Amino acid sequence: MKLGIFDSGIGGQAVAASLKKTFPDASIIVVNDQKNVPYGSKTPDEIVSLTNAAIQPLLSHGCDVIVLACNTATAAAIEILRERYPYQKFIGLEPMVKTAASHTKSGVVAICATPATLASQRYHALIEKYGTHLQILEPDCSQWAYWIENNQLNRLHIQQTIEDLCHRGADVIVLGCTHYHWIKDLIIDLAADRALVIEPSEAIGRRIVALMTKIS
Repeated sequence: MKLGIFDSGIGGQAVAASLKKTFPDASIIVVNDQKNVPYGSKTPDEIVSLTNAAIQPLLSHGCDVIVLACNTATAAAIEILRERYPYQKFIGLEPMVKTAASHTKSGVVAICATPATLASQRYHALIEKYGTHLQILEPDCSQWAYWIENNQLNRLHIQQTIEDLCHRGADVIVLGCTHYHWIKDLIIDLAADRALVIEPSEAIGRRIVALMTKIS
């Protein structure tokens, strides 16, 4: 099996590492677009154009499945890419609103994501479907991807953000950008058992298995 992974920056490497554990015999090809990272502050049209250009090597390699390991790219581009390449299997990443809704006891959920993801129709559709009964907190994470990409982490800002979310009653924190996977352990430490921290790495593996089962 040949898997293609695209992310705007280094987040895709974290997804690839997780998938390699699930599919040790798979050939995994990772591409990114670091010259244009971060995507979170770009317009939807820009994101579609950049994502389409970036995945061309994965299409050329004949990947069985291409994972858009970028919530921002998924929100803006995945439906367009599915129409443009109808024979290619795509998997996108979206904030885990449904999972958060099933785990919260306080009814307060935090979604840490880029401005583009939070503004997208796909995200708002998730909220409408699974989260209308929840209090959704959307902290300002607009600089996080840049800090992580450039190894300039502002720990104080992240600490203050997580502390504020927990203080406001969030008992589930959703990491809605694969860049944030690199600081998952930090966020877990900062939450200090007050909130469950979730991201979709395991769910991607299950989705790949489902898709490949359909193909076979």
